Amino acid sequence: MQARIVAIESHLPEAVLTNEDLSAEFPEWSVEKISAKTGIHRRHIAGEDEFSSDLAIAAGRALLERRGIDPETIDYVIVCTQSPDYFLPTTACIVHAGLGLRQNSGAADLNLGCSGYVYALGQAKGLIESGQASRVLVITADTYTKFVNPADKSVRTIFGDGAAATLVAAEDTETEGIGAITYGTDGTGAGHLVVPHGGLRRGTDIAPKSAPAARDLESSGYDLFMDGPEIFNFTLRVVPESVQAILEQAELGLDDIDLFVFHQANAFMLEHLRKKLKVPTEKFFVALAETGNTVSSSIPIALAEAERQGALRPGMRVMLLGFGVGLSWGGLIVTW
Repeated sequence: MQARIVAIESHLPEAVLTNEDLSAEFPEWSVEKISAKTGIHRRHIAGEDEFSSDLAIAAGRALLERRGIDPETIDYVIVCTQSPDYFLPTTACIVHAGLGLRQNSGAADLNLGCSGYVYALGQAKGLIESGQASRVLVITADTYTKFVNPADKSVRTIFGDGAAATLVAAEDTETEGIGAITYGTDGTGAGHLVVPHGGLRRGTDIAPKSAPAARDLESSGYDLFMDGPEIFNFTLRVVPESVQAILEQAELGLDDIDLFVFHQANAFMLEHLRKKLKVPTEKFFVALAETGNTVSSSIPIALAEAERQGALRPGMRVMLLGFGVGLSWGGLIVTW
């Protein structure tokens, strides 16, 4: 039995933060400057009483209802989030109840950000191909905007909230649906993207520059910190190496890939990577203008959009690659 992606849906909260809204708050940043720097025009923002489990349940329901899938057929749900409702209980347990899944099915959280979707697909593949499950629901959901200090325009222009649900199922076929998976970790860079407040340990222990005072900010509670140059340099280092490793494992060349869908960090970074890798524009899918960087959900949201636009069609060979917070990265090839 081979694990294959058989359905995908996304969900975005209703509230929207536009570049016009941001420019009104930060007059030194024009609408054009924000668009040029990030490639983002709008971001969806979770409401005050709307959390990751709410987005996850909405995405899961969208998939089950629109695709006519019986919740009783789901053997396992993986919820990938770095903005859980609580330290405990597990967000996946809340989502399990919200979707009405049967009690003799598994539910587990995965605490990873930008690379999390790839890791979750890898776990789903392992569960299915080891015979532990036949149908795994992979849900990504993050509300990073709740971590962002309102006065920190450097990250407020980038992040948006969202969720996506992917059904991975066993199929009796010789064609590999999810394969050629590679992972990577560099924990020495953990302090480059951190939420310094709200956990059990001070973020300044690993990221001294993350203190609000060091950034001329008054703390708003969580104060997400990102060292943009360090993240950019890390990305330029690991992404080309990862692409090559995936291709070598799959015994394929760059031209054998029909579509590349990377973590939707920002348009400037993605275009830089596309040129560095020499991937044709028509094979490199970008979809963050209306959503912003939705962290763990950015790849599946882009996949759902590519499918809607007709850029992603059955039989296509797609390379997925996530990279960021951790520092962590992972990539794989999917036959759609």
